[in-house]
Amino acid sequence: MLAGLYVVDCTQRLGWLTGRLLADMGANVVKVEAPGADLSSSEWQALNINKQLLRLELESRTAAAALDSLVSTADFLIATPRAGRDDDALFDFDRLHSINPRLIVVAITPFGLTGPKSKWRVSDLEIMAAAGAMSLAGEPGGEPMRVSAPQSSAWAGAQAAVGATMALAARARIGRGQLVDVSAQAAVITALAHAPAFVDIAGTTPTRAGAFITGRSVAGAKYRVFWPCLDGHINFILYGGAAGRRTNEQLVAWMREEGVDAGPLAAVDWSSFDPTQASQAEVDAMEAPIARFLARMRKREFLEAAHRREMLGYPVSSVQDIATDPQLQARAFWQDVTAPDGRTQRHCGAFYIRDGLRPALKVPTPPQVAPASPETEREPASA
Repeated sequence: MLAGLYVVDCTQRLGWLTGRLLADMGANVVKVEAPGADLSSSEWQALNINKQLLRLELESRTAAAALDSLVSTADFLIATPRAGRDDDALFDFDRLHSINPRLIVVAITPFGLTGPKSKWRVSDLEIMAAAGAMSLAGEPGGEPMRVSAPQSSAWAGAQAAVGATMALAARARIGRGQLVDVSAQAAVITALAHAPAFVDIAGTTPTRAGAFITGRSVAGAKYRVFWPCLDGHINFILYGGAAGRRTNEQLVAWMREEGVDAGPLAAVDWSSFDPTQASQAEVDAMEAPIARFLARMRKREFLEAAHRREMLGYPVSSVQDIATDPQLQARAFWQDVTAPDGRTQRHCGAFYIRDGLRPALKVPTPPQVAPASPETEREPASA
């Protein structure tokens, strides 16, 4: 896809995924890190595999000259300029564009390069809060919550990769590079694109609902989304429409086959069931037998039966579930590589299969750049 293209990756954590995605698509990505930077974390290794490492102190007196040499033949420069540092001048688009008019500069920052918050330094917590994600996470009436694993960098990194490839397509038409200005706050907001629709359609503002979903009933009823089972949780919702009718009918039939009392579910005409009109009392009555039924089974049991019955619903996967998922294994998603210390590491493979094959993780050979100075050192970034 991107074979033959050269990427200089000068990002901190907020942009690691961008370079990884471009590398997975075949680009030659050179990851720039300071000589003394600690690269031993599993997170760094996972998001920077498939790149080549260049040890370069960007905060040195010769940083600008070294960077200019790198980008003179590059197709992309990915950077995460930080407020209060010299990054603004180092990664200045006009300066870099004068050196290489075809260069695409992707700048990933918490709030974008312009605006009243452009110089703010924040963590994942502040980005998730500023994007509104935390207002929808947590228990009803409780405090806003952030999921345990940071997510803003994933949203920002993915959106930056999209922006980079769009700029590449534009370059083919206009013949010059562009500045792609990515705001992590704006990237996270895209994950909540469904929320504003509730204001326009139902006249309500979504709020924290814990394991439930709101906005599906004009009467204000909430529906359970996550259900406890013997070995974790199951994702299942009472739906309407054709898909919901099939699912709900099959659920009742399944319960009957297992000798479970379906309660009020047995009397519902699913061909006319409208979840938008149900009251909370009606929803609670229908969900009570479902809770008892799902609590007695395991995730794999539910998945296999739901698939056979063509039902909507899925187990909530843990890290162990994902690591042993037969679908991922059948598609050769996991790939083992040998780390510099000789140990074997298992990594996520590329996100796509091309012509029946998933690209192998490797350390690409980047284009030749200016000879290394005493402050630069190349080495593989295979782990």
